[in-house]
Amino acid sequence: MQKHLFDIESILITSRTVIRRFKEQDGEAFFKLIQDNRERLEDRFPNPAQIHSAEESAAFVHQKLSDWYAQSCYSFAVWDTDSANIIGYIELNNIYWDIPKAEGLLFIDREYEGQGIMTEVVLMVLSFIFEQMKLKKINLIIASDNYAAQRLARKCGFRREGDLRNELRKSGGELSDAMLFGFTDQDYFKV
Repeated sequence: MQKHLFDIESILITSRTVIRRFKEQDGEAFFKLIQDNRERLEDRFPNPAQIHSAEESAAFVHQKLSDWYAQSCYSFAVWDTDSANIIGYIELNNIYWDIPKAEGLLFIDREYEGQGIMTEVVLMVLSFIFEQMKLKKINLIIASDNYAAQRLARKCGFRREGDLRNELRKSGGELSDAMLFGFTDQDYFKV
């Protein structure tokens, strides 16, 4: 166990969002987010896209809470401050504490895309990653055809580190290529 993580923040605030660890009662709101974005998520985010009922969503939320306490995965729901609706999701998974590094996964509701909200969210989460979690690196694996996510990564200071062939499986079963982006604590503290 990483003792420095016992008292980390579970709520992060930007000018337009509240980014917080799931609460037990968030399953229904998260299910609505999945339903509203299912078509976009199926090829890029297999775990959330596999949620097909409010009960499955509640189980997903409970698992993510358990993962948080086990220090194996840190998941945040992103809430719009004006509407109080859940509008996005961020997950820090595949954590290797011996380095320490992790992989990130994120998406935003289609209605909120292109407004700079996710840029604010990612920059705030980078602060959490390097200042509180004390990680040395965060990676993003982005589908080669997901141009919006690639732009977001670059805008937030991630560097393209390579190409990954046949890295992702789409909902139809075919494999697709991806790009690996990385951001280190040296990049963060240099800014």
